[in-house]
Amino acid sequence: MGARSTAADRRTVAELVQERWGDHRPGLWFEERTLTHHEVAAGAAARAALLTDLLPSRAHPHVGVLLDNTPEFPLWLGAAALADAAVAGINPTRRGPELARDILHTECRVLVTERTHLPLLDGLELPGVRVLVTDTQAYEDLLAPYADARPEPGPGPGRATPRSRFLLYFTSGSTGAPKAAICSQGRLAAAGRSLVGHFGVRADDVHYICMPMFHGNAVIADWAPALAAGAGVALRRRFSASGFLPDVRAFGATYFTYVGRAVQYILQTPPRADDRDNPLRTGFGTEAGAVDAAAFEERFGVRLVEGYGSSEGGAAIKWSPGTPKGATGRAAPGDDLAVIDPETGAECPAALFGPDGLLLNGHEAIGELVNRGPNPFEGYWRNPAADAARGRGGWYWTGDLFYRDADGYLYFAGRTDDRLRVDSENLAAAVIENILARYEGADAVAVYAVPDPVAGDQVMAAVAGTFDPLAFEAFLRAQPDLGTKMAPRFVRVLDRMPVTATNKIHRAGLRREGFRCADPVWWRPTGEPGSGGYRLLSGADVEALVARYRARGREELLLR
Repeated sequence: MGARSTAADRRTVAELVQERWGDHRPGLWFEERTLTHHEVAAGAAARAALLTDLLPSRAHPHVGVLLDNTPEFPLWLGAAALADAAVAGINPTRRGPELARDILHTECRVLVTERTHLPLLDGLELPGVRVLVTDTQAYEDLLAPYADARPEPGPGPGRATPRSRFLLYFTSGSTGAPKAAICSQGRLAAAGRSLVGHFGVRADDVHYICMPMFHGNAVIADWAPALAAGAGVALRRRFSASGFLPDVRAFGATYFTYVGRAVQYILQTPPRADDRDNPLRTGFGTEAGAVDAAAFEERFGVRLVEGYGSSEGGAAIKWSPGTPKGATGRAAPGDDLAVIDPETGAECPAALFGPDGLLLNGHEAIGELVNRGPNPFEGYWRNPAADAARGRGGWYWTGDLFYRDADGYLYFAGRTDDRLRVDSENLAAAVIENILARYEGADAVAVYAVPDPVAGDQVMAAVAGTFDPLAFEAFLRAQPDLGTKMAPRFVRVLDRMPVTATNKIHRAGLRREGFRCADPVWWRPTGEPGSGGYRLLSGADVEALVARYRARGREELLLR
């Protein structure tokens, strides 16, 4: 997903949208609705003309999109491309002031949403933001005068260029608040064409988009290659494990993208004798894990291709035939990737494996993935400090943990200190800590990641002070800015927070001990807050959890 654009290969997303004008093949499916490629291009042109008229003069041409995966999302992506504007994907799992901050930080003067998300905006201060609600008559009336708009062909004044800012998509990091990574039209078009070549995407293919389009996964790895190849897209409003295979068959889908948790949910659906009777050729994504990937191929006859591309475009790993089980792949062409100890700046030694395949030297082999070569990182919106941190020393620091074997294959091992990835959502520990610090019994709070038994992370909190599980559960339910993925799965209760010699919270020690510590640990075995509450973690619970990690080949991650 970190494709590079060369001088001989400069295209824009706008040009790819324009090329579909006059193409009357079916091109977009959603529930009972079908649009042709031409209708999609025409809809994008109408919205581009509307957007141009709505944006105030001298305002940054940014439009926020707070939508489920409905046809309006790709239509507004196409509109922004044609209008030389940028789309900020707004995450509907955010709440209250944090949601308002995302919209205002990216300077969106227009926000496109739908009625189901209007309650999220209640009470928010959004000065100067024009809200468009797509599933209303007022919206249809607003669009009507632009019905005859056409996508403008070729270059011209005010038209998009490969360097035009196109996406502002949020990614969390060590500074706490989510950062809006910039992606240009040229980079996205190049990424789409790269995936077309890698997977042999054809014009008669159908890409199934069930991952949320406010994330780079769906836009960069699913929508962009379909657009570049002239293939169709089928949308699912929100991911559904039970709806996955019926959708694939109904739409004739040949390709989809995923995150590891989605694959696990699909595998938990009841198996059927005809599961392999489907048109899929390939699934492309991250963090499925070797066990689930093999089970998915065995059950559905579809190979899952694991990939890695930093959201910011600064590093990419490419899978190829012969990649060992559990590995993501080798560095993509043009990348000089290394696993670096962030404390010393030295390259970590190669991983050593036991006869059972378990990592033996994780304490020294696991480090941060760094790209030491040229890369297409285009920066963050209005965040020079984050730009500098990401590119310190002239290298691109991904913020992701990996280890490398003696043959150069790279294995994903999690996130760096202040980053958590829960159910494919990137979270910042500092944001959660600020919320949990309001808990009346807390003298000090630390939030950190513990590995999930399948993929990504789970949220763990250490609380120094007094802890009442029922009161804490009620407290979590009452916090308006606690996102749906932020509630701690594990809560460690201490008399005093451990600190380093410089009086900073000793996060490395907390992470290393995880839930296997001497202090009492409360946990939620399943579900969200309110679905059963916290109970004390017993020795038997710990043994059962470790067995789950071992079965997934992730036990070594508990030792880092």
